[in-house]
Amino acid sequence: MAQQGQEMIMSDRGRLNLSFQGITSVPKKILKVYGRDEVNLSRNLIRKLPDLDDMPNITVLDLHSNILEELPVTICHLENLELLNLCNNRLTELPSELGLLKKLHTLHLGLNQLKALPSSFGELKALRHIGLSDNQFTRVPHCLLRLKKLEKINLERNPIPTEPTQSLESNMTETLCLVRNIFLCEDCVNKCRTERKKMDDAADE
Repeated sequence: MAQQGQEMIMSDRGRLNLSFQGITSVPKKILKVYGRDEVNLSRNLIRKLPDLDDMPNITVLDLHSNILEELPVTICHLENLELLNLCNNRLTELPSELGLLKKLHTLHLGLNQLKALPSSFGELKALRHIGLSDNQFTRVPHCLLRLKKLEKINLERNPIPTEPTQSLESNMTETLCLVRNIFLCEDCVNKCRTERKKMDDAADE
């Protein structure tokens, strides 16, 4: 591991920042020892995560801009997780147990290859913000109707033929926003796409 990454680990035992380290796999021991509250593993080349059973205290997990194709079921055992960023990966589906994350209030899933959400998604009672832009949804996921605290959702740039129904909109505490330039502004999207191309090129070498 790069010296810079080592310095970041030792600088704050409450936060583990290993962003931009060229990591292809995540040593479980490092996560167990240092990943106490917030873990940032974004902008790497991670294809697969280890089991995460030994990290129940994590509240923030940032994995955006990697090459993850699937998630371990144990990510659903992070009972204190409040924010999960999985934007800009290669996910085609999510674990069916995702609804176990009872404290999750913010979930970023933009720039993946998702077509549907698991039925347990409706059990995420604390969820307020969700980003689903740049995926493969052809309809607004019905399970969102069950999320009474949901305030904002981004479904931009999905192949959805019509606007969400009024019934979906009325079931939320604030107006359902198919936001432009809020959750993921155009500049951010372009940067993520550039990062994606670089990672794809690196992965093919």
